[in-house]
Amino acid sequence: MKKTHIWLRAETKPLEQRTALTPAGAKTLLDAGFRVTVEDSTQSIFPTDDYRSLGCAITAPGSWCDAPRDAFVLGLKELPDDTFPLEHRHIYFAHVYKGQAGAKDVLRRYVEGGGALYDLEFLTLDNGRRAAAFGYWAGFAGAALGVLDWVARASGGQGKLEPVESLPSKDDLLARVSEVLGQTTARPSVMVMGARGRGGTGAADLVKALGLETIEWDMEETRAGGPFAEITRADIFVNCVLVSSDLPPFVTRELLAGDDRRLGVIVDVSCDPYGPYNPLPIYDHCTSFEEPTIDIVGGSNPLHLIAIDNLPSLLPMESSEDFGEQLVPCLAALDDPDTGMWRRACDVFVEKTRNLGKNQ
Repeated sequence: MKKTHIWLRAETKPLEQRTALTPAGAKTLLDAGFRVTVEDSTQSIFPTDDYRSLGCAITAPGSWCDAPRDAFVLGLKELPDDTFPLEHRHIYFAHVYKGQAGAKDVLRRYVEGGGALYDLEFLTLDNGRRAAAFGYWAGFAGAALGVLDWVARASGGQGKLEPVESLPSKDDLLARVSEVLGQTTARPSVMVMGARGRGGTGAADLVKALGLETIEWDMEETRAGGPFAEITRADIFVNCVLVSSDLPPFVTRELLAGDDRRLGVIVDVSCDPYGPYNPLPIYDHCTSFEEPTIDIVGGSNPLHLIAIDNLPSLLPMESSEDFGEQLVPCLAALDDPDTGMWRRACDVFVEKTRNLGKNQ
């Protein structure tokens, strides 16, 4: 029986050093008889030679376009902008199922090419939980940036977080935040919303490692519905709740306009400003490592918001290793993609493209 062929494409998003398949994961698949092709990448946190030494086939970046038709093309972030039809089965975070700008154009490329999308956001276990996610490291990194921005704001009045770059490990990140925090005698309180989830756990772990006051909220505390005035009484608010239904907002501009607001930094780890259920309807675009913050309120008591949609990229090694450990068992089930989680992911794709005709 011919084994499944997995083709790891090189990421093209600037500063994206993460990967969906680490060398350790590739070895697991190779040992199970899978074919693994890896595109050469100069920005991946893992050197190409690490894959080559294991026996992976190495090919040029972007050559997935010419991959065998039966190969599964694996990646993390969006494909490069283009218009040619997509004929392969792709696995990645596509961000095209929630009405995002340009989503229909991307999906139409699959319809025209006869390919399929297995969106990693919709790859779920039998209990409905995401099969693989970067949530923990998103929360960990987001909370760290929130503290860094709070110190900049507290130290310089109108100061804010400067552009940031990835770091080798969580220990390096903790050391950096601790050093910056040592520049002020004040200590912020941090409120984490969704504290029992993956992202919330990561955020709370970072805050506790710094010895800061941690206010943890989850379903019980939010059951009555927002807006929540308690948020404005913390110095930093970290939102890790991904809302999938219509709920009252957690905060509003009216709430934030109060004279007694202590809140100085909001970190939206869930980062869904384009979706219909954004619980923080106070901003309309994501931020980035190059421009980390948005000014929500100015004046003598400023409020900044951080909404970076690839926060785990701050720690590419650990986040890739964690994600890979979760994903490899799923990839090992690709010998039969018409069952289980892969069938469910494909069903979502079919539903989302049902009304997209080739000539629409």
